Amino acid sequence: MSPSPARVRVIDLETAGGGPYDVCEIGWQDLEQGPDGAWRVAGERGALFVNPGRPISPETMAIHHIRDADVASAPYWKLVAPEVLRPPGGVLALAAHRAAFEQRYCRPKLTGEVDWICTWKCALRLWPQLPSFSNQMLRYQRMPHGLVHEAGLPAHRALPDAYVTAHHLRDMLNEASLAQLIAWSREPGLLPRVPSGPQRGAPWSALQTETLQAMAKDRDADVRFTAQTELRRRGQHAPGANAPPAQPKLL
Repeated sequence: MSPSPARVRVIDLETAGGGPYDVCEIGWQDLEQGPDGAWRVAGERGALFVNPGRPISPETMAIHHIRDADVASAPYWKLVAPEVLRPPGGVLALAAHRAAFEQRYCRPKLTGEVDWICTWKCALRLWPQLPSFSNQMLRYQRMPHGLVHEAGLPAHRALPDAYVTAHHLRDMLNEASLAQLIAWSREPGLLPRVPSGPQRGAPWSALQTETLQAMAKDRDADVRFTAQTELRRRGQHAPGANAPPAQPKLL
């Protein structure tokens, strides 16, 4: 009997609101590594409704169009999560676009403390020239090979979104190592351009050192991290940065 292929599982959640157990749908799409070392979108995929235990808010219903009647007879999150997040044979990692959202619900006691990949953070590193990094914008900016348009619809539903994310992740895994994607995902996002304010859209290399020093204390962790990284690249002191950079310069 041949061993099971190495796999990573992409997860996407839809929720009823912002509570700790408010999941109303989970979708997943696996990626497998072939004998040649290349990754492909393959293996198990699916979606399950989840009873969030409370009414779905109109604000979230307007996004995913899942109604209370759709989930009324569905099992609760604590029963659904383990079978999806810890499948037989295990996974090398779980992945999601802006994975911090999924990690709010897929906590270590449910995942077995497996590593996570955030495809948003990895896209910032690998494709910094792109103008936008949302899951759907990446889809149409990049037009990933093999992505069946209809299979990625409707947007903002768990399985189609996981399917789209899996195609981004496949290309990432074929460009960088699994260990590198996990390492990037553990850090804040390394923003290619200033996201807001008077310098919006400017490359970080164009900012004055004094501006960077101020932004290195920003409330936003991604802005802070990126400003600190640019300061270290210049050999300057980075306020609040105690650890050496994981990458010596901005991409």
